[in-house]
Amino acid sequence: MKKQSALTIAGAGLCVMALTLGACGGSGGSGSSAQGTNGGSSDAVISVFNPEPANPLIPSMTNEVGGGNPIDVMFSKLVRFDDKGKPVNEIAKQIKANEDNTQYTVTINDGWKFSDGTPVTAQSFTKAWSWAADIANKQLGASFFANIKGYDDLQKEGTPGDAQLSGLKVIDNKTFTVDLTSPSSTFPIQVGYTAFAPLPESFYKDTKAFGEKPVTVGPYKFQSWEHNKAIKLVKDPSYKGGIKVKNGGVEFRSYTDATAAYRDVQAGNLDVLDTLPASARKTFQTDNTVQAINDPGSVIQMFTIPTYMKHFGQDQEGKLRRQAISMAIDRPTIIKKVLSGTAKEVHDFTAPVIPGYSTSIKGSDVLKYNPSKAKELWAEANKISPWGEGDSFKIAYNADGAHKEIYDAVTNSIKNALGIQASGNPLPTFSEFRSNVQNRKFTDSAFRSGWQPDYPSPESYLSSNFASSAANGNGSNDGDYKNPEFDGLMDKAASAKSIDEANKIYQQSEELLFRDLPAVPLYYQNSNGVAAKNIQGFSFTWKGVPAYYNISK
Repeated sequence: MKKQSALTIAGAGLCVMALTLGACGGSGGSGSSAQGTNGGSSDAVISVFNPEPANPLIPSMTNEVGGGNPIDVMFSKLVRFDDKGKPVNEIAKQIKANEDNTQYTVTINDGWKFSDGTPVTAQSFTKAWSWAADIANKQLGASFFANIKGYDDLQKEGTPGDAQLSGLKVIDNKTFTVDLTSPSSTFPIQVGYTAFAPLPESFYKDTKAFGEKPVTVGPYKFQSWEHNKAIKLVKDPSYKGGIKVKNGGVEFRSYTDATAAYRDVQAGNLDVLDTLPASARKTFQTDNTVQAINDPGSVIQMFTIPTYMKHFGQDQEGKLRRQAISMAIDRPTIIKKVLSGTAKEVHDFTAPVIPGYSTSIKGSDVLKYNPSKAKELWAEANKISPWGEGDSFKIAYNADGAHKEIYDAVTNSIKNALGIQASGNPLPTFSEFRSNVQNRKFTDSAFRSGWQPDYPSPESYLSSNFASSAANGNGSNDGDYKNPEFDGLMDKAASAKSIDEANKIYQQSEELLFRDLPAVPLYYQNSNGVAAKNIQGFSFTWKGVPAYYNISK
């Protein structure tokens, strides 16, 4: 069958690719929701829990929720995803593919402006994407541009920081073309990710200053950032997109203790909390002082064992030890007793609400609790290189995110099953934790690595976390896992002629991940949290984060 040549986001050509919770067509509406008690006000500012960002507020430098949550609502992209995960045109008027999906012609809508009043043009995209892909600028989101022609040239040491991707061509102020190195049917969905946001000309004059006070183009605009306290956004009256904002702004508040945040919600001093403290997991759904949501979500929680950690390289010893560690974890008991039903048992590296999810991928038995098999594998590894008396298996995490009880339980299970020293390795804040991860400081410790998808496709989970192009600080492959066979399957899936064909290839790639275990899946995290009683429209998006724009009071 001849491929559809015009892949307009609003049309049927891409609708099938974005199915997550519902069928193609119609308005997305809100996600999971809980209803408050009073009428809403369109000018009230909503306060929400949020970690201190680990990096400046630059779209291509953000790959964690602390910065990602505010950036997502400050920066519109070519497309956005409604609350069910369906892609919808935003700044893009049309994204049109050639017959083999190797070139896309992008036309943008008229009238879009940045918060400084300057117009959004085709160059606002091509220049921003090139800057993000350039090795000189050391952006964490660089690998998202790896399939655009010229990326390899921009990744060469000594490249000027203002070099441009050869695969991007500006036709006029409203039109540009994108030439890819290989066919990609998912490109029109990828451009809904944060790293693909446009940037104003003022960004290049002082990128450091911009990261502290960004010029934006979204439903909200930046107001202030007091580090370790709050980021304040206000509704942008010049926003031209399809999101209907039901409040006057959002204040993202930093807390070092989720328990204190929960108490503030109970008292009406904080409006929304999406990180439950351990003390509230059993009772939050019956707590009559708050509104509660606990529904299936798209977030997977894992921990990464870096390839540069002693005894855990990409060799036979490392594979045996990784599999042993995984099979030493009693996940069902942890979900029941520690998480109190706020999570689901894990079966793959994506999530149940994502197309291509499977409970029967070959090799997934490493996720089942099997202490006798774990001991057997550990003993085999010891024959290759003995585990010393002073060796200990540690997992680092941020203490401000209510993870202590979880990782105490995980490491206790490992310790009891394998008879080795194992413990959690807490760092005070999310910002400090992510800084250590990004700078490869956890040389003798595994580390927490939950994933919230960037767009509704298995590709977002698999390529982002495990492709070689996303290693070495160019993306979210923080364990620096590199497997050419896996990379080849990612390319093959992206070039597939149908979603079903692509999903089968993604599942093949997961067979490799279950063999190598660059990260160990723990559980699927529900979309859960609480809101104050006077809040209206408390809901979650398909990504598992609060739909801030729907909330009022």
